[in-house]
Amino acid sequence: MLWLSLARARCLNRAFGRSLGAVRQGSCPQGKCSLSGISQCQGPVYANSRKHLVNGSRVFTVRYFRTTAACREDVVTVNTPAFAESVTEGDVRWEKAVGDTVAEDEVVCEIETDKTSVQVPAPTAGVIEALLVPDGGKVEGGTPLFKLRKSGAAPAKAKQAAAPSTPAPEPAVAAAPAAAPPPAAPVPTTMPPVPPVSTQPIYAKPVSAVKPSAAPPGAPAVEPGAGKGARSEQRVKMNRMRQRISQRLKEAQNTCAMLTTFNEIDMSMIQEMRARHKETFLKKHSLKLGFMSAFVKAAAFALQEQPTVNAVIDDTTKEIVYREYVDISVAVATPRGLVVPVIRNVETMNFADIERSISELGEKARKNELAIEDMDGGTFTISNGGVFGSLFGTPIINPPQSAILGMHGIFDRPVAIGGKAEVRPMMYVALTYDHRLIDGREAVTFLRKIKAVVEDPRVLLLDL
Repeated sequence: MLWLSLARARCLNRAFGRSLGAVRQGSCPQGKCSLSGISQCQGPVYANSRKHLVNGSRVFTVRYFRTTAACREDVVTVNTPAFAESVTEGDVRWEKAVGDTVAEDEVVCEIETDKTSVQVPAPTAGVIEALLVPDGGKVEGGTPLFKLRKSGAAPAKAKQAAAPSTPAPEPAVAAAPAAAPPPAAPVPTTMPPVPPVSTQPIYAKPVSAVKPSAAPPGAPAVEPGAGKGARSEQRVKMNRMRQRISQRLKEAQNTCAMLTTFNEIDMSMIQEMRARHKETFLKKHSLKLGFMSAFVKAAAFALQEQPTVNAVIDDTTKEIVYREYVDISVAVATPRGLVVPVIRNVETMNFADIERSISELGEKARKNELAIEDMDGGTFTISNGGVFGSLFGTPIINPPQSAILGMHGIFDRPVAIGGKAEVRPMMYVALTYDHRLIDGREAVTFLRKIKAVVEDPRVLLLDL
């Protein structure tokens, strides 16, 4: 150990004090640091340090010290987000594994609930350090999901090719003269010699005498029937949404006295109206004019005339609840299952408002961004199987509602118009209703009102 003078010791003491202050503030990178200094007063004692006395002053060497553990990198525990009041738990489906690098807001897992899937993004860029719940495990709101070690910058999702470290060779100042072309081959003047023909007879071997060559000993044997269709099967666990859909549909069958009535609609006038005004509608509202808005508006008009179809039975109190508002659920098929977002207060909307709501909800459904609030409630449901080419079908009531309208495909069929057969674009529609609450007269009258409004939208203007 080198002995220092007292004046130099004071300088080193001041230097050590500044370094120690930086350590306490956390501005020093985490790691090992070496420092020597002199202390003339009592201060903190560091482990693994050696002390020496010089003229009454204590000279010591700090061999190393460490900063706080959260200097440059922090470990964050991400919890399950809060669910809606009607949802208590969900199943976890991991999209990332331990050691994966994620960017900020990148989805780490999805929580499948009874009604929708909730995506859990990374709060910051970093590396997945631990998964606290197994894949498929059940979680509640606030349950710890995973640990994320932060990083300074968001990682790139795709590794870029590293640039070559050696610089490209500079072009030569003067190009070498081009090599002279090879001399042309001489043109032959005589015919090439004809090969001699053998005088021995040529014997052909019959095909039956040709024996197949044996397969090499290392080649794998081909099993019989391997080229035919495989008869394998696999089992996949039902996700929570599919289980809930199955449960609700079965509950509807067990609870409701379901009955279905049918009718057919001539789509000629609504098709003509759409063809005439779709360009102007698109230019003014920046929306495409479809057929769904006509049926939604017609259903709202008919529900106001037949309030029983818009009502529901409260099985707990044995009361009929009449709703003075019209919230129509529109069934949307997604890869994860059937969802029914709700268009609220349809009775106050026009065609443009309905088309805008359908477009926004459909986009959220395709991106799996529907919230529980988007699907809560609803007094009536419309299901459009015609987009898949359905000709005919009987929909099942979406409980706790009392009725559902099923739309189907538009097909040209001959119909009697004024005593003559004409080919018209026709659609079959079906109304399934709870016969405990809705009588046949009300159901048929309701469906005929929808037919009248769609076949002639002027009924809405005249309030007929």
